[in-house]
This record gives sequence, structure tokens and C-alpha cells, in this order.
Amino acid sequence: MPIPATAPPSRRQLVHSLLALGAGLTLPQSSFAAPDSADTVWPRDSRVPGGVARLSLGPAPQRPQVSADGIPSLVLGDMIEWTALIGIPLSATVGQHEALIHTESGRKTLAYQVIDKKYTEQRLKVSPKTVDLSAEDQARYERERAHQQSIIELFTQPLPKASNLPMQAPVNGRRSSSFGLRRVFNGQPRNPHSGMDIAAPTGTAVKAPLPGKVVDVGDYFFNGGTVWLDHGGGLLSMYCHLSSMQCKVGDVLGTGDAFCKVGATGRVTGPHLHWGVMLNRSMVDPALFLVR
Repeated sequence: MPIPATAPPSRRQLVHSLLALGAGLTLPQSSFAAPDSADTVWPRDSRVPGGVARLSLGPAPQRPQVSADGIPSLVLGDMIEWTALIGIPLSATVGQHEALIHTESGRKTLAYQVIDKKYTEQRLKVSPKTVDLSAEDQARYERERAHQQSIIELFTQPLPKASNLPMQAPVNGRRSSSFGLRRVFNGQPRNPHSGMDIAAPTGTAVKAPLPGKVVDVGDYFFNGGTVWLDHGGGLLSMYCHLSSMQCKVGDVLGTGDAFCKVGATGRVTGPHLHWGVMLNRSMVDPALFLVR
């Protein structure tokens, strides 16, 4: 009977194996298993507007510092292999972009290509007052936008613990509106949809997809009841249109902890959860993080 072929071990596996052998340890056969494929690494690499670029930085004794467009980027891994996770904004132009890498030996740039992606269009009918704002509502929106900008710019320690960041969906339900849709409200084009909408009944519990800290709880004009979670290193997630929030700023959540409930507050056409994921101040497609 022929022996099935297996993929060669990755550089990380080889280095760990050599270190273990040098220490006189016996490694289990699983240590030489084939490396993860692209489909089992989260977030998945998708170099399109609204996607994530996974940039291999190679080995280094200390964690390199990386920035893109002057904004610090999340770097995970270890001295054997560091990886920069670059969130690509929906407004990104197609073509070559560069990340700036700072190491103990100096600075260098690493180029990556952003390719085009065509997102579909969605036309919605909503209350006219949520499209053509009164002076009072416009002033409220401007205040809220300034406040949320301070949340968006957070880059905190500790960083997420793993270089692999799989997320569970925060609520079960039908995906009613996907990331990147070109939205038209009452015939007027607006910014593309920057999150994932999941239809679920009002009152359905929403659970944290990763460990995180509650950094904002509020009631906003467009987003309604809203909670922001900070996962560290410029990785944040937001939950909007909530009917209630069972958390406060400063609470620390574990994966699977319930902290709010689905609702229909703010500018909506029905009850659902708007779930957004932000990486280095760019809203990116949450589907890239989902394990299912």
C-alpha cells in the first residue's frame, strides 16, 4: 500500500524541532504535520479594498514595528516568524502600497499589491429624517463622529496572544447584508457598508468573538445602541443597533461571553446586528476572520 505524501514541514516547525532536539526532547509525530493552509489561517489574506494583507516579516529577535500610511499595524508571531496584519481601507486605490518596517537593524519598506474588487449595490428605504438630517441631528452626528474617532485610534497593549485570530460569529442568523455593499438610501448614494449585518430577533444575545475590553457604550444617531470592544494592537470590533447593553466601559470579556442584545435602534429597516471589525483604523471584512 503506498504511503500518502505529506507536505514538508514549515520553517517554524523545523526550527522548533531543532530547538527541541538540542534540548534532548522527543517530539510527537504531530510536530511534523503539514503546515496550515491559507484556509485555516485567520484573518485570511485578501489584498483588496476592505481586506487584510498578511505580510511575512521573517525572523527577528524582537518584534518589528510596522506602519502603513503612518498608522501603526498589528504584528504577531515570535522570533522565528513575525507577521504584520495590514487592514486595507475600502477607499484604498488599486496598485502598489508599502508598509514601513522598523527593526533593530534599521528601516525598510515592504511592498504589496491591492487588487480591485467589485462590491454589489443595495437600495434601501428608510425614514427621510435619517437621510436628510436636520441642523440639530447633523450637529449630534458631528459630535458622535468626533468621539468615535478617539475610539478608532486606540492602539493598546497587551496584543492578541496568537498569530492566528479565528473569530466565532457573535450571533447566529442569516447574513442580511454583507461587507462592502454600495448603499443607496432613499435614492441617495452613501458610504459603502463597513460591516456585516446578521438578521436575528430583537433580544438575541450577542457574544464576544475574541477576548476584549469594552471601550465604548453609547446610543448613536445612525448606529443606535453601540458597543466597541478593544482586542489590542489596533484590532477592534463594534456592535450596533442594539436593544440593550449588559456591559460597561472597562469590562473585560472572554470569547463567548454575552454582553449585549440584538435590536433595531438607529437607522435600520428591521432587527439585526451590525458587526464591524477594525484593523489599524480601517474597517475590514469580518468574514475574513470567521471560522465558519
